[in-house]
Amino acid sequence: MNGIVFFKTKMLDKLREFYLNEIGCELWLDQGDCLIFKHGNLLLGFCDREEVDRGGIITFFYDSQAFVDRMYEKFEASAEARPIMNEKYRIYNFFARDPEGRQLEFQWFGHEIKKV
Repeated sequence: MNGIVFFKTKMLDKLREFYLNEIGCELWLDQGDCLIFKHGNLLLGFCDREEVDRGGIITFFYDSQAFVDRMYEKFEASAEARPIMNEKYRIYNFFARDPEGRQLEFQWFGHEIKKV
């Protein structure tokens, strides 16, 4: 099984540039008024609509703490704070915003991930 998380947007062209060039996603499917991006096993869809969805948090996770630091350097201007180690969840992370105000999280798991 697979899935896609979709969001309504008023900035489809700007989000295309942002998610491709700033985040490093690939364009998985272009449906004209809907774009679906792929980042590892995450599929994100944005559809041109009259309203905007800003709920939830879009989380990108990486194989190393150093990669989170590189993403922080890229998004320092829009980051809420510097990356920190969250002891409760054993993740290293920080939060930022996309051009339309959606909350983004960039994280690294500081422990082995056991798939269920």
